[in-house]
Amino acid sequence: MQMVSGSQKGLPEPLLRAIGQYRRQIFVEQLGWPLTCHDGMEADQFDRPDTLYIAAHNEQGAVQGCARLLPTTSPYLLADVFPELLDGAIPPCSPAIWELSRFAASSPSAQGALRQFSASFTVQLLRTAITCAREQGAEWLISVSPAGIERLLRHGGVPAMRAGPVRQINGHQLFACWIACQHRATASAAAGIPFVASDAGMIAAES
Repeated sequence: MQMVSGSQKGLPEPLLRAIGQYRRQIFVEQLGWPLTCHDGMEADQFDRPDTLYIAAHNEQGAVQGCARLLPTTSPYLLADVFPELLDGAIPPCSPAIWELSRFAASSPSAQGALRQFSASFTVQLLRTAITCAREQGAEWLISVSPAGIERLLRHGGVPAMRAGPVRQINGHQLFACWIACQHRATASAAAGIPFVASDAGMIAAES
C-alpha cells in the first residue's frame, strides 16, 4: 500500500479522479450521505486549490483510503456545515489548527466489494494525515466524526478528545473531535486547549 499526499496541483489528475470516485462510493453509496456528485465523483465547496489530500492506493492504483486537510483560517466543513457540534463554542480559526475531513479506509475483497475496515490500516492512514498536517504547522486537527471513532483512536494510541457532545444528524451519531498532532503538552500549550484524554468510539467520517 502506498500513501501519497498533495494539493490539486501536486497530484496527478487520474489520482484526483480516483479519490473523488472513492469518496462517492464510501460516503454516498455506502453511508448514504446526501452529497453532491458530478461525473461519478463526490466533491464540495471545500475542495479548493489550498486543500490537501491524502490517498492510499494499491499496486494497481485502486484507492483504498483517503483524507482531506483544510486550514481553519479558510472556510471548512465543521464551521460552515456542522457548527452545532461545537455546542456553542466559536469555531477555531488558527494556522495551528487544521480540519480533517472526508476520512475513510477500506479493504477490497477478492470480488472487489468493500470489506470491514481494518483498524491497523485506518490508524496508519490517520497517522499519515497527522504527519502531513504537522508539516503544514498544525498542532491540532479537528474533525466531524462518528461516535465509533473514539475507540479506534484510543486503541491506536492517538491523543484525542471531544470538542462537544454527540448529536444525531441525518441519522448518524456525530461529534466534533480534537486530535493532537504534536506532543500533548506542547500542543495543548500552543493551542490553548486543556488536553483531556477521552475514555469514551471513525472508521469513515463524513467529516
